[in-house]
Amino acid sequence: MTRTDFDEIADELDAEPRADDLPLYRPRYNIAPTDQHWIVRTKYEKRELLAAKWGLVNSWADDAKGAARQINARSETAMTSRAFRDAFESRRCAVPADGFFEWLGAKDARRPVWFHAPEGQLLLFAGLYESWQDRSTQEWMRSFTILTTDANETVEPVHNRMPVILSRDKLDEWLFVPPEEKARPSYANDVRTLLRPADEGVLVATEVSRRANSVKNDDPGVLAPADDREAAEQASLL
Repeated sequence: MTRTDFDEIADELDAEPRADDLPLYRPRYNIAPTDQHWIVRTKYEKRELLAAKWGLVNSWADDAKGAARQINARSETAMTSRAFRDAFESRRCAVPADGFFEWLGAKDARRPVWFHAPEGQLLLFAGLYESWQDRSTQEWMRSFTILTTDANETVEPVHNRMPVILSRDKLDEWLFVPPEEKARPSYANDVRTLLRPADEGVLVATEVSRRANSVKNDDPGVLAPADDREAAEQASLL
């Protein structure tokens, strides 16, 4: 999220941030797996905006080494996967973001494309979260994964998968967890219908600077439109 005003983000999401998380926020332009980001969940029927690390670490894991392998989860199989089943039933979240990158071209000459909302509003990716305790330090860590689905017509020329993007009017339906544990599997099965490609018009594609190819670059220049040479090369592939 690139905005400088964290309160503005919280207001747009109608979510309450935790006071001790506020100092952790800073604008980001090129987030990498295992970096800290933010999630929205509900607790006592109120939305919370919480810091969390990108890459889910299961509560039963011995260590956090698998986080980078669980940055996303296929929505088609998440409910039956050992790694994601419990979280799908009881710990659904939304991941706010300005957009996401995909790439074109050979690995040594990747051309980044930034998919974002046409009017600059926040996108809400469907996600799952977990809390894990480090046995050596007794410290707790919150982490999350992003659910993916088939690409829509906007993304498909670049990649065959995309994050599930929740519409604002379906957010509470996705976040709700029945208080009775025995009711959770059935409800989770029902909300699977929300996990589908985004409608046309939700996203636009912008060819951006190749500086996005390195996570060391995390500044506004990452999202600058590609220069004329880069744009010409990318246009031939889009």
